[in-house]
Amino acid sequence: MEFEKEIAKRRTFGIISHPDAGKTTLTEKLLLFGGAIQEAGAVKSNKIKKSATSDFMEIERQRGISVATSVLAFIYKGKKINILDTPGHKDFAEDTFRTLTAVDSVIVVIDVAKGVEEQTEKLVEVCRMRNIPMIVFINKLDREGKDAFDLLDEVEQKLGLTVTPLSFPIGMGYDFKGIYNIYEKNINLFSGNSKKNIEETIAFDDLDNPELEKIIGTEAAEELRGNLELVEGVYPDFDKEAYLKGELQPVFFGSALNNFGVRELLDCFVDIAPSPRPKKAEERLVNANEKDFSGFVFKIHANMDPKHRDRLAFVKIVSGTFERNTPYLHVRLGKKLKFSSPNAFFAEKKEIVDISYPGDIVGLHDTGNFKIGDTLTSGEELHYKGIPSFSPEHFRYINNADPMKAKQLYKGIDQLMDEGVAQLFTLEMNGRKVIGTVGALQYEVIQYRLEHEYGAKCTYENFPVHKACWVEPEDEKNEEFQEFKRVKQKFLATDKKGQLVFLADSPFSLQMTQQKYPSVKLHYTSEFE
Repeated sequence: MEFEKEIAKRRTFGIISHPDAGKTTLTEKLLLFGGAIQEAGAVKSNKIKKSATSDFMEIERQRGISVATSVLAFIYKGKKINILDTPGHKDFAEDTFRTLTAVDSVIVVIDVAKGVEEQTEKLVEVCRMRNIPMIVFINKLDREGKDAFDLLDEVEQKLGLTVTPLSFPIGMGYDFKGIYNIYEKNINLFSGNSKKNIEETIAFDDLDNPELEKIIGTEAAEELRGNLELVEGVYPDFDKEAYLKGELQPVFFGSALNNFGVRELLDCFVDIAPSPRPKKAEERLVNANEKDFSGFVFKIHANMDPKHRDRLAFVKIVSGTFERNTPYLHVRLGKKLKFSSPNAFFAEKKEIVDISYPGDIVGLHDTGNFKIGDTLTSGEELHYKGIPSFSPEHFRYINNADPMKAKQLYKGIDQLMDEGVAQLFTLEMNGRKVIGTVGALQYEVIQYRLEHEYGAKCTYENFPVHKACWVEPEDEKNEEFQEFKRVKQKFLATDKKGQLVFLADSPFSLQMTQQKYPSVKLHYTSEFE
């Protein structure tokens, strides 16, 4: 069956890491192997004028960080690979958490010198909660870093993973000679000048072969034999079933910048990574091979093309096929919509597609119908779970700096909030607008985008709030809730969906409020049952 074959070909995954571990560079090199781009542009280096293909917003080019998740696809060895490149910067963690709802597996990138960093810990925890299969890539081996075994220990302890190395470095930093590929039993030698082209490997089935000394030197050969013996003794054998259940994580070593160890990673990934997995909706578990289409919006990006104020809603296809010009049910609005120009992403190009399969990501032009978490189906009422809004950490009043442009400002804020860049709260008392974000860098992004994409200027004022909590009264009519509303009027606001939110100004006042009004429940995420 054509449909089953298409599903089996798909591999949709995200790459996660702490900022600067080399995630975007790895994405580029994967595209290079897929033949999707001819030359990779290092993200930060000013020497190369070409900037990374996966960073398409101006502010990312200036900062050298990825702030929006981008989608890239290429064909490799007959498989269709969809990569969701996530922002590493912690101020954009929410975007990354949402992206993780749309992937079937994950590659975790770790910097050899810094080891496991805080952002990686948070993201891996989310993957573990959902049992997402993970492969670990230890990057930057051409620099001096921690000992390979120490790193493997750190990954096991800090991230709570069970690892098994599928490749092992020969030396490191200045003495870096190459990598022994345990999965394929061959050696890849590092020459240090292979930034753009792709290295040859030497097959080595037998490590006792005296040729080994000739190639990498006696000392390195002895050390490699010892290390591999240790690997065999200490770590479990690779077991594909355990990997797919999220119980075992294979580890690869390499240097993405020098294009080293990337092919090994990709070849093994294509071989073992899962094709699209079933997804849980509130109503039931939905399998990829079901005939009827269903999918959900995990990201909205305004102004993909500043010339045509367009918004693109990114939809992950869970089951069935998505066809152009076919009406589908928008479950929240309860109406049918059809799309004449759905976009697929291929390397840096967007192209219109007639049909897409489970695992694919489709970009739909949106005039304001979609919110994050919305479901589209062939007709069944399904609600996919797991895309909550988190309680923001930072709060500021937003003011209009140009009275002539009030309309543009409100439109801009409205659209950027739908993207989930930040959350908008409207104070009950005076109707002032407060923007809450997970990280402070988002304020700059909002200001920059309002000015450059909507022609509106804004200023911010600090607003001292400790936490935003979504309010759930036991009974809206009871006296306690009425008193809560009267006494706390100054601290009450509504979010974009019209839900009531309590803005506590300190941990103490939050605690006191909970004690004083026990029937009023306060939640840290907007998604409560």
